[in-house]
Amino acid sequence: MIAIIGDIHGCYNTLISLYEKLISKYKNIDLYSVGDLIDRGNFSREVFDFIIKYKIKFILGNHEQMFYDSLMKIKSVFSESWKYNGYEDTLNSYEGFEKEKRKHLTMVGTIPLFYNSKDCYISHAGISNRYKDEFINEYSSNLKKFEKVLKRDYDQPYGVLWNREPLANIGKLQVVGHTIMSEITINTISNSIYIDTGAYAGNKLSAVIVENNNILDKIFVYTRKEDIT
Repeated sequence: MIAIIGDIHGCYNTLISLYEKLISKYKNIDLYSVGDLIDRGNFSREVFDFIIKYKIKFILGNHEQMFYDSLMKIKSVFSESWKYNGYEDTLNSYEGFEKEKRKHLTMVGTIPLFYNSKDCYISHAGISNRYKDEFINEYSSNLKKFEKVLKRDYDQPYGVLWNREPLANIGKLQVVGHTIMSEITINTISNSIYIDTGAYAGNKLSAVIVENNNILDKIFVYTRKEDIT
């Protein structure tokens, strides 16, 4: 059994509230995040420090990739995109904390694109349905091989960092963020659940509890105003 937290986007105080609610109900549960820890909210650095301190495993989101490429690679589709996706808020949170910024950037460079656990498959934006035939014909019995395809296409609009196309049914539960929903949303056709509920947009930060590809619980807290004003 694991808990997966949706897109946090610098909403540090909201994250604390959700974390406390989670561990009060599920004391020793393993915690994961679907990425997009940073940008748009006021406290990207603090969110990153919190995730590290409390050993919350996270996968790469497109905002972490934009952050990394803009400061470490300079020229890429991600670095260009960061100019339009809340970078100012992230840089402001690191002002005077250059050591922490380098530490976090180094960590981003090591973060996986996905977690494939016995409980579910976690990626930031999900496995697009355009892979359906390829997946079914060649990889349905071996997700490890298919992950090479996902890594190859990570920077494509349909890749697991950017995808907004319908998701493929991969034979196990997919847990994704990236696409904002007003509520945690289940898609039975693709056997997937969307858990980005727009924390930075003033709605709420959500998490799901899953075990063996079953959704056991949904938990959320409303966004704290100080995180976004």
